[in-house]
Amino acid sequence: MFDALAPQPDDPLLALIGLYRADARPGKVDLGVGVYRDETGATPIFRAVKEAERRLVETQPTKAYVGPEGDPVFLERLWDLTAGEAGRGRAVAGLQTPGGSGALRIGGDLLVRLGVKRIWLGMPTWPNHASIFQAAGLEIATYPFFDIPSQSVLFERMVEALSGAAPGDAVLLHASCHNPTGANLSAEQWRAVTDLIAARGLMPLVDIAYQGYGRGLDEDAAGLRMLLAAVPEMLVAVSCSKSFGLYRERTGAIYAACGNADAVPALRSNLAALARVNYSMPPDHGSAIVSTILGDEALKADWMAEIEAMRLRITAIRERLAAGLSRRWQVATAIREQEGMFSLLPLEAADVLKLRAEQAIYMPTSGRINIAGLKTAEVDAVIEKFLSL
Repeated sequence: MFDALAPQPDDPLLALIGLYRADARPGKVDLGVGVYRDETGATPIFRAVKEAERRLVETQPTKAYVGPEGDPVFLERLWDLTAGEAGRGRAVAGLQTPGGSGALRIGGDLLVRLGVKRIWLGMPTWPNHASIFQAAGLEIATYPFFDIPSQSVLFERMVEALSGAAPGDAVLLHASCHNPTGANLSAEQWRAVTDLIAARGLMPLVDIAYQGYGRGLDEDAAGLRMLLAAVPEMLVAVSCSKSFGLYRERTGAIYAACGNADAVPALRSNLAALARVNYSMPPDHGSAIVSTILGDEALKADWMAEIEAMRLRITAIRERLAAGLSRRWQVATAIREQEGMFSLLPLEAADVLKLRAEQAIYMPTSGRINIAGLKTAEVDAVIEKFLSL
C-alpha cells in the first residue's frame, strides 16, 4: 500500500533552509524562514526564558501529563497578556496547544463542530492557513487584502468582499505584523471591520503570532481587543514562538470568547475532546516558561525590555531598507510604515531566483523577506544586491 503513495512537494519555505546551508559562498544572506536573529546572526534565547528554565529545573516536581486542556495558570496569564482589559470579565474557554498552528487547527475543528462551513482568508496570507483550515474540513473563501505593486492595503475591496459573506461564516484576521506583508489595518479600519463583522453575524478568528514586534505589546493587540469588546463570540489563536522565542517548544493556545458564561463548560469540554483525538496532551515545557515569566514581575519586566529592544532593532532596519530600496521602487517607502518581521517586495519569481544564484540571497519566490533575519552591518550590501537586478 505504501508503494502507491505519490511523493509530496517539499514546503518551499522550509526547503530554503537546506539550500542555504549547502551554499558555501561567503556573504550569503537568509531572508527566508521567519525567525528573529540578532547582530551575530543567532536566534537568541531570552534572558527571562533562561532564568525561568533554571527555576523550573530546580523546582518542577513532576513530568506527569498536564491534561488535554493544558495548564490553567498559563492559559489565564497568556489571555491577560493578549486580551488585556477587554478580556477581563469576558466569558472565555481556553485550551493549550502545540504552537500557533495547533491553535489554528483546533480552532478550525471547533468551527466545523459548530456547523460553520466557510472561512474567509485575506490574500496574501501565511500559506499554511489555507492548508490547516482545509484539513479541518472548511471551505476557503478569499478577500483581497494587499496589493504588492503599490504596497498598499486594499481596504475598500476587503470590505466589499466581506459584505458578501454569509451570516455564520468565519473570518480570519491577523492581529498585527501581518505575515507575509507587514501591512496592518489602521484603528479606523479595525473599527469598520469590527462593525461589519458584528452587523453580518460573522465569526472572527484572530491569529496573533507576533505580539510586541510591531508597535508594542498593547498596541499590537488593539484591533483584537476592539473586536473582543464589540462581538458576542470570537476565537483567538495565540503563538508564543516569536514573542517568547520558543520556536521549538511549540507553545500556543486557542481561546473561545462567548457572550454567555453558561456556555463555557461545554466549550471547554469540546475543545478538550478535539485535542484528545488530535494529540491527546499538549507539551508543557514552553507553557511552564511563559507562565513563570508572566507570573513574576521582575522576569516579566526583563522580558518586556528585551522584546522592546528587538522591536526597535527591526524598526531601524526597516528605515534603512525603505530608504535604500526606494531608489529602485518608490513604493518601497511603505516598508517604513509596515510592521513586524516581514515585507512582501514587488519581485517576480525570476528575480528571486536570480538573487539566489548570483547574490546568494535566499528568500521565497513570493518576494517575502524576513527583515528580522538581517544584521545591521549587512543591510547596505543587501540593498545594493537588490538594486543590481
